[in-house]
Amino acid sequence: MTGTGSCIIRKDKTILLECGHPGFEAARTALADYAELVKSLPTYHTYRITPLSLWNAASGGRTAEEIIASLQGLSRWGTPAGLEEEIRRLISRYGRLELHAHMTDSRIMILRSDLPALLDELGEFLVLSGLQLNRSGLMECECPAVNRGLLKQELTRLGYPVIDMAGYREGQRLNLAWKEKEYHEGDSKEEIFGLRDYQREAVRLFHGSGGSGVVVLPCGAGKTVVGLAVLERLQCETLILTSSTTSVEQWREELLQRTNLEEEEIGEYTGERREVRPVTLATYQMLTHRRSKGDPFVHMNLFKERNWGLIIYDEVHLLPAPVFRATADIQATRRLGLTATLVREDGREGDVFSLIGPRCYDLPWKSLEQQGWIAAVECVEVIVPMESALRSRYIYAGGKEQFRLAAGNPAKAEVAEQIIAAHSGAAVLVIGQYLDQLEALADFLEAPLITGKTPQRERNELYAAFNEGSLKVLVVSKVANFAVNLPDASVAIEVSGAYGSRQEEAQRLGRILRPKPDENKAYFYTLVTGDSREQEFAMRRRLFLTEQGYEYAVRAGDPQKEAIL
Repeated sequence: MTGTGSCIIRKDKTILLECGHPGFEAARTALADYAELVKSLPTYHTYRITPLSLWNAASGGRTAEEIIASLQGLSRWGTPAGLEEEIRRLISRYGRLELHAHMTDSRIMILRSDLPALLDELGEFLVLSGLQLNRSGLMECECPAVNRGLLKQELTRLGYPVIDMAGYREGQRLNLAWKEKEYHEGDSKEEIFGLRDYQREAVRLFHGSGGSGVVVLPCGAGKTVVGLAVLERLQCETLILTSSTTSVEQWREELLQRTNLEEEEIGEYTGERREVRPVTLATYQMLTHRRSKGDPFVHMNLFKERNWGLIIYDEVHLLPAPVFRATADIQATRRLGLTATLVREDGREGDVFSLIGPRCYDLPWKSLEQQGWIAAVECVEVIVPMESALRSRYIYAGGKEQFRLAAGNPAKAEVAEQIIAAHSGAAVLVIGQYLDQLEALADFLEAPLITGKTPQRERNELYAAFNEGSLKVLVVSKVANFAVNLPDASVAIEVSGAYGSRQEEAQRLGRILRPKPDENKAYFYTLVTGDSREQEFAMRRRLFLTEQGYEYAVRAGDPQKEAIL
C-alpha cells in the first residue's frame, strides 16, 4: 500500500526525495544529518547513506535506531530490512575500537575492543601487520606510537573507525586573554567579547571531543572567532594553517584586535617572511613547497619547530596530500579543522575524519540565515546562448575544449553588464576561472582585476576601496574563493568555474553571506552557456548548496534582450 512519505528508500542505501512533496524541507533537514546528496534533479533529489556519513552522525550522538526511525518516518513504502541491518552494522562499528596510550611505555599505543572477534578480523589484514599491529591480549593489540595516525587512517579505510583516547601533549603554555571592552556588572568575559551562542557551542563540543575534530560553519559565520576561542580556552602555543597570504593577514588582524597578544608574539611563515613565534600563521602552499618534484618539502619541519599545543587547519577541506602525511605524524597534538563544507573533490573526506577528527559541530546555513547572522541569498542560474560562430567551434571540439569554450562564452560579458545595471549602487563581485576571460571582462566592465599575479599590496588596496564603497565592481579570479573579507559585497556573478566543484560553488556564494543592512539580502548569479557541457557541471556544482536549502531559479539571458531579471 502506498504511504504518504516524501522519500523512496532503496536497499542500496540510496534515497529519492520528492521535491514537490509538502514534507520536502523537513526531510532535507533530517537527511543532511546522516546522508550525502549526490544528485539534485527538479523532481527528485538523490541521497546516499555512506559509512562516513553514518560515523559522523554517530560522533554527534546519533544512534542506529534514531536514524532508522527517521527513515521510517520519511519513507513512502517502508525501509528495506537489509538497509536497516546495514545501518546497525555500520553504526555498531563506531566506538568498538579505541586507541589508548600505554601505561608505562610512551613508544607504544594500545588498540582495544570489547569484541575479541573484531581483533581477530583485523589480524587478517596485511596492511595492518605492516604497521606492526600485533595482538597482545584477548581484547587488545599493540602498535608503535609513531604509527598512530597511519593506523587510524588505514582502519577507517577498511571500515573500522577508531576513537582516539590516547591523549594529547599540553604544548608550551601561552598566556592569552580577550581584550577588555566596556564592562557591565554581571557580564562574563565571553559576553564582553561577544561570542554568539552557536560559536560558544562549537567551542564546547570541540573541547568535549578531547582535542581533535572539525567545526563546520558557513562563510561569514565567524569560524576564525571559534578558532580564537579554542586557543583562549587551551592557553597554548598554536600553529594556524591557512589557504592564502590574505587569510594569514586576516587571522593576524583578528588576533591583534581581539586578544592581548603583542605583535612580536605572532609570526608569519609565508613567501615574504619566515617567523616562528608562539602563535604562527602559515599557508598550505608554503608547507608543500619544494624546489623540484623529486625533492623533499622544504618547510614541513614547521610542525616540529615549537612545542605546539594546538594546530588549527583553516579551510580544512583544502588540505593537500603532503599535509595529510605530516598530520599523521603529529597525532599527539590537538587538531581543530574549520570549514564551510566537508566536501572534497578528491574523495578524501575519510582522511579528514581519521587524521583531523570527526565532525564535532555542524550548523545548517539556513538556520543562521533565519537568525539573521548571515544574509538571505537569492540564487539564479542565467542561461546564456552561444553565437553561431562559437557554436560551430563547439560542435567539432573535444570534451575538455567544449567545456572551456562554453565557460568562456563572450556573450556572458553583456549579461554581466545587465545584471550590474539592474543592481545599481550595489557592491558586485565578478568571479571566474580563466584569466583571458577575466581580463576581457575587466576591460569590458571597466573594472579592476585581481588574480594570483596581483601583488599583495595592490590586492589589499583594491579590497579596501571595495569595502569603503569607492569601488563598486571588482573582477576576481579563484584567489578570492577563500578568506577574503568583503562584508559589503551583496551581488556575486560567477562567469566560470572549476568544472563541477561543489566546494568552490559554496565558497563563492560565501563571499556575499555577511549580514547586510536593511533587508539583509544578497544575490548570487551563475552564468551558464545553454545547450553545452557547462550545464552538466553546473548541476553538480550546486549539490552542496542545494543540500543546505538553496534553490536556483533558472532564467534566460539573451544579450539581445533588455530584461534578464
